[in-house]
Amino acid sequence: MNNNQKIFGIAATFKTPDEIINAAKKVTKSGYTQFDVNTPYPVHGMDAAMKIKPSKLGFITLIMGLSGAVIALFLMYWTMSVDYPLVIGGKPFFALPAFIPVTFELTVLLATVSTVIAMIALFFRLPDNKHPLHDTEYMKSVSYDKYGIVIESTDAKFDENAVMDFLKNLNPLKIEVIYFPEDVAYPIFQPKFIMFLIGVAIVVSGGTYVTLNKLIYMTPYNWMMDQDKLNPQKPSELFTDGRGMRTPVEGTVAKGFIPYPYMGQTNPTEVLSNPTLPTKENIALGKAKFFTYCSPCHGYFADGDSRLRGQFPNPPTLHSRRARDFSDGMIYHIITNGQNVMPSYASQITREERWAIVNYVRVLQRAKNASDSDLIEMNKETGSNVTN
Repeated sequence: MNNNQKIFGIAATFKTPDEIINAAKKVTKSGYTQFDVNTPYPVHGMDAAMKIKPSKLGFITLIMGLSGAVIALFLMYWTMSVDYPLVIGGKPFFALPAFIPVTFELTVLLATVSTVIAMIALFFRLPDNKHPLHDTEYMKSVSYDKYGIVIESTDAKFDENAVMDFLKNLNPLKIEVIYFPEDVAYPIFQPKFIMFLIGVAIVVSGGTYVTLNKLIYMTPYNWMMDQDKLNPQKPSELFTDGRGMRTPVEGTVAKGFIPYPYMGQTNPTEVLSNPTLPTKENIALGKAKFFTYCSPCHGYFADGDSRLRGQFPNPPTLHSRRARDFSDGMIYHIITNGQNVMPSYASQITREERWAIVNYVRVLQRAKNASDSDLIEMNKETGSNVTN
């Protein structure tokens, strides 16, 4: 026995599972509480023999599982109902049945992972590399085919001689006194270690300096900003016109864009059909665009009374029979292609807005050239006699 070391406990080794069960019952009956049993595999009935209380690990599983469910439900509620509401398939923002799978998965995930971590870190306190039982003959034997019990010195009833006599009365194969391992200090301020740190610092610093300041500037490495390239905002020596910005190749068509087929034709024999309906919103859009782009020359009511005070020739009225006989496609073509001194507005007005202007022009034309049937229909809708 080494009198200079502190005793961790006294261990006894047995041959069969029945012997270790009986030993555990007698140790418990004798009033020892700080003891442990080590076996090569789980022995049925050992918990009852040691009178081990139910583990509190289940509470951690329950709490973390419920936390996972709450976190999942709150995250889905917040993201899909408050922060970025989404209507999916006409379901309400908080569609609980759809959230159940994710909630279940996060509940199980958080419960299982936290249980494993808590069991290893809190209950087993692993890794305990300095545990006194490590690398002892006792642990080697109980890890193979023997069964052992250790009464620890922290027990209130622990007395080395009394425990030794008690274990001998259990008829074990072997009794072993387990000591705490000696503390071995490894001071870091040793000259060799400090020299090693200095050497590592010099090598790392020198390697970093050479890499960042010399190596990456060597041929064939170069920086992206110094590579040969065309900058659209700067002159270029590669092209004869000295311009870096190049125009698209003639005939280039943007992806997903269908060019207007009658561009450049003065009076095409065939034009497009109006694809829009003269809804209230469409006519309001056409009115707004007509006032912005058309009314300076055609006037607010398309009478051809320009507001430009003679700076340009006044256009003809759009209420003439010729203009009223134009098809919708022809008016759209004039807006798109231009006519006489009127330039093309294709770059200023979108296709949807051009068709909306066409519908608004039709409204103006019908308002100023109402037929008798239009007045009768108006009387029916308003309930008044507008002809009086």
